[in-house]
Amino acid sequence: YIYMKYNSEKEKKLLIAIEGLKKIDFSYNFNKESLESLNNQKNQLKIEKEDIENKFGILKKEHESLKDRLNKIYEEKKKEKIKEMQFSEKIDELNQETDMLLDEFNKWET
Repeated sequence: YIYMKYNSEKEKKLLIAIEGLKKIDFSYNFNKESLESLNNQKNQLKIEKEDIENKFGILKKEHESLKDRLNKIYEEKKKEKIKEMQFSEKIDELNQETDMLLDEFNKWET
């Protein structure tokens, strides 16, 4: 009895599922205009994609160029800083020599 009831319920569920499947429309009603419209949209997207890729390539080249210029500026600044330090060292050396000469001169005066 339980086995028959189980099969009966299973059969009802299968019949309901079959009826539901019969109601589903599996056909696609694409007409020629819809396909042409989709094809035109696809072509337009391809054109836009190529345009964006070209612009990206240009921007990438500009970025590299600017990066190179910036690196050159940094290098020049480093060289200037080194020259400034060397100049300051020379001035310090001259000041020390001047102080020593003044001390020597003062010794000779007294």
